[in-house]
Amino acid sequence: MSVGNLPDFPWDSVAPYAATARAHADGIVDLSIGSPVDETPPLVRAALAAATDAHAYPQTVGTPALRAAIVDWFARRRGVTHLTTDQVVPTVGSKELVALLPMLLGVGAGDTVVYPRVAYPTYEVGARLVDATPLASDDPAEWPEGTRLIWVNSPGNPDGRVWTAEQLAAAVARARELGAVIVGDECYAELGWEAPWDTTPIPSLLDAQVTGGDDTGVLVTYSLSKQSNLAGYRAAFLAGDEALIASVTTVRKHLGLMVPWPVQHAMVAALSDDVHVQVQKERYRERRDILLPALREAGFRVDQSEAGLYLWVTEGRDAWETMQRLAEIGILAGPGPFYGADAVQHVRLSLTATTPRVHAAAERLRDSIRNL
Repeated sequence: MSVGNLPDFPWDSVAPYAATARAHADGIVDLSIGSPVDETPPLVRAALAAATDAHAYPQTVGTPALRAAIVDWFARRRGVTHLTTDQVVPTVGSKELVALLPMLLGVGAGDTVVYPRVAYPTYEVGARLVDATPLASDDPAEWPEGTRLIWVNSPGNPDGRVWTAEQLAAAVARARELGAVIVGDECYAELGWEAPWDTTPIPSLLDAQVTGGDDTGVLVTYSLSKQSNLAGYRAAFLAGDEALIASVTTVRKHLGLMVPWPVQHAMVAALSDDVHVQVQKERYRERRDILLPALREAGFRVDQSEAGLYLWVTEGRDAWETMQRLAEIGILAGPGPFYGADAVQHVRLSLTATTPRVHAAAERLRDSIRNL
């Protein structure tokens, strides 16, 4: 593993734009990072508080109650009805898993790790940590021999792209031709906005119509950070191929990667209640409905963004020029270049600001046009 192979942490370069935005008379509207601002649901906090007598080490594999709750959640919310408790394991958030999974699977030098062309940068970081070759590609026909791990992100971060069941099935078929593990990062799956995803569940990579009823070589990760405002709890899980789950779990045991027992107890509460998830989705819907038309009126084109936590927008100019324009009206965005070479004219705007602050951003965008 060569730490020197890693890029500089990209968010440090945003500091000057943040300083400009903070100088706005009404303060900054920070839409740069998808960190939840709404309260953790009371039922989850109560579950955590009830489990604070945690004197013993937790199990890496997760409590029986948590594993059962994950299996039930997949059946109820994702239409994946065939999983057993031996096919799931909790993880310390999903970013840890994304970064470490190549190592946990034994991927290394000479192997290729595939991830989306416009993508969360941790996929590439995980490949570089093990000296594997990173490849940004959305086309299964481009995935080369020697590919050991393939990431599919649906809905996508930052672009909100949703893969159809047919597209996922084609990806699984190609992965099997290559003998590669394919992993679906589905952390935004509850947040569908535009037809058909406003009324139709977003397909899972573990759906039987995608896998043909065979989970071999297929994994899915999901996080409770967004649906339940548990980012500070570091609560996520991995599911799929039973043999792979067992292998990954063995390595995680050696590394001491354990979700704290109180957090596991809280996860059961979050996974067992759908009401708070719908409440949070409606908060995000309201903010999206405020921000999206204001962006269009201000001359931005909104690309994809049919699902997920972000609006993926462009003015048709260099992303850093857009960052400066937005900073001057007190709005901080996420720069598209952080997400790949195809994103040099885009910025990402998160829905994770309070509703009053999103209103403020919308008004500033409209004022910026009036003042031209």
